Amino acid sequence: MALLNWDKSLSVNIKQIDEEHKVWIGLINTLHDAMKLGQGRAALNKIIDEVVNYTYFHFESEEKLFKQHGFPETGSHKKIHDDFVIEIKKMKESLGTEHSVSAIRVMEQLKSWLTNHIMVHDKKYGVYLNSKGVY
Repeated sequence: MALLNWDKSLSVNIKQIDEEHKVWIGLINTLHDAMKLGQGRAALNKIIDEVVNYTYFHFESEEKLFKQHGFPETGSHKKIHDDFVIEIKKMKESLGTEHSVSAIRVMEQLKSWLTNHIMVHDKKYGVYLNSKGVY
């Protein structure tokens, strides 16, 4: 069973962004599956690299839409993105050190951040962009 399942409550009603969020959910579930098989630590480096790379892609995608359609909260939303990039990079840098984060902690942080971010912040731009004809 997946740790996190996509459902309509996570939709921002923009097909491209919803599809990108589904990829992110897939990465979190891949880590969860590896942990269930006792391979969490082994999978963590690879998955966190994928998360970092996908984070850049996804945030750029959102921010491009913001710019194209004049989203008024672009600055504050971008700041949230920038803060998350710093956080995920710190997690990545700690791997293999004496203060290394656990696979469980990474998985829980990613799940929590993503669901909270979508439900609180992304829903706002979803409504705005829908009003501009973006679906």
